[in-house]
Amino acid sequence: MADAAAATVTPRTLGVEEEFHLVDLTTRRLTPRAPELLARLPDDGYVAELQRCCVETNSSVVTGLDELRADLTRRRTVVGRVAAGLGLGIAADGTMPLAADHPLEPSAGPRYQRMFTDYAVLAREQVVCGSQVHVGIPDRDDAVRVAPRLAAWLPTLLALSASSPYAADGADTGYASARTLLWQRWPTTGTGIAAWDAADYDAQVAALVGIGVITDPGMIYTDVRPATVAPTLELRICDSCPDLDTLVLVAGLYRALVDRELEGLETDPGRAPVPETFARAARWRAARSGLEGELIDVPAAVARPAADVVRGLTEALSPWLDATGDLAQVRDLQERVLAAGSSAAQQRRARRHRGPLTDVVDLLVEQTGGRTERH
Repeated sequence: MADAAAATVTPRTLGVEEEFHLVDLTTRRLTPRAPELLARLPDDGYVAELQRCCVETNSSVVTGLDELRADLTRRRTVVGRVAAGLGLGIAADGTMPLAADHPLEPSAGPRYQRMFTDYAVLAREQVVCGSQVHVGIPDRDDAVRVAPRLAAWLPTLLALSASSPYAADGADTGYASARTLLWQRWPTTGTGIAAWDAADYDAQVAALVGIGVITDPGMIYTDVRPATVAPTLELRICDSCPDLDTLVLVAGLYRALVDRELEGLETDPGRAPVPETFARAARWRAARSGLEGELIDVPAAVARPAADVVRGLTEALSPWLDATGDLAQVRDLQERVLAAGSSAAQQRRARRHRGPLTDVVDLLVEQTGGRTERH
């Protein structure tokens, strides 16, 4: 699927963290058996999450979208095969509609235990999964300065990923990304930290730790952030994506967006940041509607059909996508994703087809495992 044209620049590195819900294949309910699953997985790139009903995979560092897809497919296959041997399924989506049969506990370790103590109901109800995309930026000062410049377009990436229409009790929330509503309750969410350079950024994070709002820099939960352990800029706004087409599309668009805005640091350094009011409104609109309604075109301050906003973003980024050889693939993926609709819409169609929420869980497990039947 890659563009036949040779890339004219060396693409920035990419990496992805994927979070998965664990479900009992008999009851289709969440199950806190992550420790048992992780004990049977390789040590490389498979880790615990806050809740014992979730696991995370960390991709290899790659430069091509095809490489990324292959690596993610391999890791999903490994986790899915081991999970199936335990009677479990994995689901890459923002929230699950069938809660566990009993109260959930945090994963082992002092960090997660402290989060449950310090944040109480906020942590206990944080049964959500997201996808994080990393783009390599060797200069951390550049990563800090470019992050606020991305704000206008990040809600479009959220809309593409929206996969959480149901609450844990099975109720339809009316949102495409209910995960976003839960996520925004943390004290350090939002567009990002405005800072002059890495030293200024680190000083602000240290102050937040010092006053006890967060326990460590890893609890900066903004839409994008300079990663804590790698020279990357990390996208954090997206739901987990059951269909890899969506995740690869998001990764391609995000890298091109970073490339464009890094160039803009030199060509248009004085551009005013997006007002937080508009960024917040656009994020809410994307969480509410996904791909099935209108999105806010933040630079133009107008609402437009989601498909128009998505296509407009791709075309605006086409010079940078073309330079890395990604343009043809991104256009192809874009049309596939738009034709299928958001995962949230697909889940609602699955439920309408026969009624039980178990059909929704089955769809998510099938798609996460690479079976792409549409309901």
